[in-house]
Amino acid sequence: MTDAAIRAAGPRAKIWRLYDSRGLILEIHPSGGKYWRVKYRVGGREKRLALGVFPDVTVSEARKRRDEARKLLVAGIDPAELRKEERIAQRDEQDRREAAMRFTLDSDGALSLRLGKRCMNMTGAETAELRVFLDATRAVIPKG
Repeated sequence: MTDAAIRAAGPRAKIWRLYDSRGLILEIHPSGGKYWRVKYRVGGREKRLALGVFPDVTVSEARKRRDEARKLLVAGIDPAELRKEERIAQRDEQDRREAAMRFTLDSDGALSLRLGKRCMNMTGAETAELRVFLDATRAVIPKG
């Protein structure tokens, strides 16, 4: 598969594919979008992993990404599951950062809350009372 062949491949009425080696596929959508995918099997089931969009991801970069995914497969790791776990970890880290920006605890135990433009400051004693309340009601308040 060459860059020229990819650029010449135009959209059709349905999604169609250009195949490269070792499971690398370029899907051409009716809208004209060209998407890199790699096809592989895990546990007897066929799966596909998105590798990027052409021309942002070139042929050589798509092949490198395919090879990285295949190395993970050889090591017994499903690249789609690994990507999913990484995204969950990123989302958790982002949530933690956002919460840290909204809630600050001073060295004297005073808590500050920021919700939009509103800000609430509590003294150290008020913060301690809030902690006691939250600990006491933790089993009562439903999660979710």
